[in-house]
Amino acid sequence: MISLSPEHSSIAPVAGLARRKLYGRRKGKPLRAAQVRLVEELLPQVSVDLEVLDRDNNAAWKKEVFGRQVNHAWLEIGFGGGEHLAHQAVHNPGVGLIGCEPYLNGIAKLLHRIERDAVENVRVHPGDARDLIDRLPDQSVERVFVLYPDPWPKARHHRRRFMNVENLLPLARIMAPGTELRLATDIPDYFEHALTAVAECPDLFETAETIRAGGVASWPDWPGTRYEAKAVKAGRLPNYATFRRI
Repeated sequence: MISLSPEHSSIAPVAGLARRKLYGRRKGKPLRAAQVRLVEELLPQVSVDLEVLDRDNNAAWKKEVFGRQVNHAWLEIGFGGGEHLAHQAVHNPGVGLIGCEPYLNGIAKLLHRIERDAVENVRVHPGDARDLIDRLPDQSVERVFVLYPDPWPKARHHRRRFMNVENLLPLARIMAPGTELRLATDIPDYFEHALTAVAECPDLFETAETIRAGGVASWPDWPGTRYEAKAVKAGRLPNYATFRRI
């Protein structure tokens, strides 16, 4: 097996941003040679340069990030192996999609899909989604996905969950009015936790629809994910929710 060179072994913090502790795995088993090549050659080409983002310049940031003007910008927080992100990009060529994921092995899987399918409208933030959210302009994102996030099942770890008020408040800032926030999880407790967190932001979000325990997702463009299929096979049924920015 080939391991990454030191500069790719971790993601350096961006200058000017508060240091946060990022929980969860950053690396799994050693990458294969082809994956190492993708991380070393393709990842720098599709990574978001946070330094070029300007919260006060909403007009130019999309062209800066995607290299061309895109009609809309969508954000996926924690894209896993990237199958949903790549699917949305292929089926929405006029949309620019940014995926945030600190897990290097998942990033390598997405890069494989980008290269294989010649996807040009995906950009990657290989680190903490909160750092990207801090830099994006107000009302600059038109759809957000949080799909099968880390459940952090122990009560003492619930503060690590993304669907908490402290994360929803800055997320609301970058979401345009009417923007959908789509959540999928196979953990009932996480689902209830998310509903409670959203209810604590009544002036920012409304709960548009919820489908509990095994229903078919209401999103017509939902392709499912490999993780979801494994969860269903193991008897963990999915829950879906659509929240909308007021």
